[in-house]
Amino acid sequence: MAGASGSGGGTRLPLAVRIVPVWITPVCIVLVWIITRTALLLCVFKLVTFPGPDVTSDISVIYQGWFEVLKTGTFPLDDVAWQYPPAAALAVLSPALLPFLGYASAFFVLALLCDALVLSLLLYAGGRPGKSQRGSWVWVAGVPLLGPTAYARYDLMVTAVAVAALLAGARRPRTLGALAGFGALLKVWPLLLIVGTPRGRATRRSWATAAGTAAALALLLHATMPGALAFLTFQRDRGTEIESLGALVFQVARHFGWQGEVLLNYGSVEFVGPYVTLVSTLALALTLLAFGWLAMWRLRARKFAPSTPCDAAFAAALLFTTTSRVISPQYMIWLVGLAAACLAFRGSRMALPSRLVLAATGVTLLEFPVWFAHVVAGDPLGVVLLAVRNGLLVAATLTACLRLWRQTVTEPRRRPPLSRPAARADSPASAP
Repeated sequence: MAGASGSGGGTRLPLAVRIVPVWITPVCIVLVWIITRTALLLCVFKLVTFPGPDVTSDISVIYQGWFEVLKTGTFPLDDVAWQYPPAAALAVLSPALLPFLGYASAFFVLALLCDALVLSLLLYAGGRPGKSQRGSWVWVAGVPLLGPTAYARYDLMVTAVAVAALLAGARRPRTLGALAGFGALLKVWPLLLIVGTPRGRATRRSWATAAGTAAALALLLHATMPGALAFLTFQRDRGTEIESLGALVFQVARHFGWQGEVLLNYGSVEFVGPYVTLVSTLALALTLLAFGWLAMWRLRARKFAPSTPCDAAFAAALLFTTTSRVISPQYMIWLVGLAAACLAFRGSRMALPSRLVLAATGVTLLEFPVWFAHVVAGDPLGVVLLAVRNGLLVAATLTACLRLWRQTVTEPRRRPPLSRPAARADSPASAP
């Protein structure tokens, strides 16, 4: 029988598993990656017309404009759309590595290379003991679910840094810290990668390295390029973006006489009008509460499994994203990458939240760019799309946090202490 024990006492694998070579799954993953990424390149290079507004204009117009300014040795101080930490300049300048291509073409090729790097890391990790190729499948499926937006923003590059940090962090805490610190100066959120490091030496090493890397790089950029910290002011002045969770209030309210409007404000489409400031403040309060929950979890967690750093980073990023005043479509790439890193570990319990994130990513593609005009207009289709997408994000956030809490706090407290081994019959203690 397939499940019977062999002569050596081990358990045989099912016949269907034993006859499939171990290389089949990675080959299938790579083939699907090639097919889906070819489709993405056809879209961003405009060989295939994708429905909705042109998402590549951010690269060919905005990014390239910043590129010309950054080449002069200063940050774009006169552009309020520049709302990124100083190391983002490296991503914007990166197409200079391929001078034989135009700016936009070079950017898309570099995005493809970062995509391939993430897949390579996940495939390698998935083949090691205690790991799984589930993470590779999440990445292969999740990126194309966002459509051409995935390659038309620099968030994929940041996510590559984050995935590399988490996969390396299990054995090299300092590498995790260095990459998290560098990532934080690319787009802030990668600082969340160190929230789930095990207590003791791993935490001391990773946190100190992250702080040192971020501080050193920030000082270097501040000293060499004027305006490195200007993004702080621009971020402070942002309002409620029309795709955020809080924006659903105004999406519904304007059907009942709310006297506000939708404007291109600080580089994104935002609501402007009565009570917007209040909702933005409430969103910020929710974010602070989320970080308070993370701090409480960190203090009460008793067991750190191999997957805990990834699981905690995923839950933290979900909290940060869902409560943000801005949920731009490209933010989904962060969540897909972190979900993939989680599921690279067999012991991770983030399968359900990961599926919810994949579903939310697919709905995001419909919301932007396919039917973005309906979202801007706030008609029933637009409101339903936002409600479904944001509802999936809320469900993923609550589920991820609950599972993280159970695995690291609740279950270790309930587990009874190990009983002492029974005395041997021939030992003095067992003698009558």
